[in-house]
Amino acid sequence: MYLVLGYKEILGFEKRSMQESENDVQNQVKRRDAWNHRGPVIFSPLFDWPPRPKAFVLALTKRWVTLSRNGLFLFLAWIVFRYFLQDLSSMQSLSVEWILPIFLRNLLIMTVITGGLHLYLFTFRAQGKRLKYDAREQLEKGGKFSFRNQFWDNVFWSLASGVTVWSAYEVLYLWALSNGVVPSFAFLDHPIVFLVWLLVLPVLTSSHFYLVHRLLHWPPLYRRVHRLHHRNIQIGPWSGMSMHPVEHVIYISSVLVHFVISSHPVILLVHLYSRCLGPAFSHAGFEKLLVKDTAVVDAADFHHQLHHRFFECNYGTVDAPWDRWFGSDHDGSDEATAKVREQRCRMYRGKPPA
Repeated sequence: MYLVLGYKEILGFEKRSMQESENDVQNQVKRRDAWNHRGPVIFSPLFDWPPRPKAFVLALTKRWVTLSRNGLFLFLAWIVFRYFLQDLSSMQSLSVEWILPIFLRNLLIMTVITGGLHLYLFTFRAQGKRLKYDAREQLEKGGKFSFRNQFWDNVFWSLASGVTVWSAYEVLYLWALSNGVVPSFAFLDHPIVFLVWLLVLPVLTSSHFYLVHRLLHWPPLYRRVHRLHHRNIQIGPWSGMSMHPVEHVIYISSVLVHFVISSHPVILLVHLYSRCLGPAFSHAGFEKLLVKDTAVVDAADFHHQLHHRFFECNYGTVDAPWDRWFGSDHDGSDEATAKVREQRCRMYRGKPPA
């Protein structure tokens, strides 16, 4: 019962009297389901059959050589590694002298990138509602949020919990690296391995995200942990990392692969940035960022926007087709919406919410 009530709250279904006419109900459904903008849901061609080698190569490489969030993360990781990381010899023992600068740097990066997106899209409304998926205004207020305000709720959980857990993983890796506990390689000695890591990361993180996301929708974990993130129905940049601390630990845990497989600090930083800064883009609510009428960079994806609207779908990302393989994909069509509602009806053994 608690889960049914939780889903109704999350999905925004208002109590209706028994006397409401069927036409009125249907009109409310149409208004709620209307999109201001619909983007394509296209999975990576990496797993297409028959194979498409050209599309496969382009998909793997363009994310790193074009103006994109991934290119930004790679550039930022190199800058931090080259100019801001202290010498490893100073990290052999845990001390505030080198841990605090890491936390403050991550706090600044999160604030600048996530806050910058929020200011551009929602405060200054620099592109209005052009390419905005959800027609409704963002953000909400109400008792379900900390401070009774979605914006401050999202900022608090992103910074207080998100940056702390992110920094803890980074500190743990650097401490282990400085003490020779984890394997690593030099870029000049193994540039091909460095490149392979970049190509593999999207599939690795997408697969991990699908698995842990399905776990987080397990009723006990959902009620106690993941529900905090799903308070955000109308999402924005700060919604992406607004999570319970336990969810932050689980969500970012894919970086533990670098503790067992030889890697490089730049790769570790790119991985962390994709996990901790990437959600600001994927939850931005706009398909692309526009400067005047020119699209300069991809922002959110319709695939994850649909998850926040319909909940029981699109647990992963388009970088690996786990949703397609396990039948949990939603491509934005009316047919897919009907399918999701039928599934929800079977889950709760009753009439699905309209």
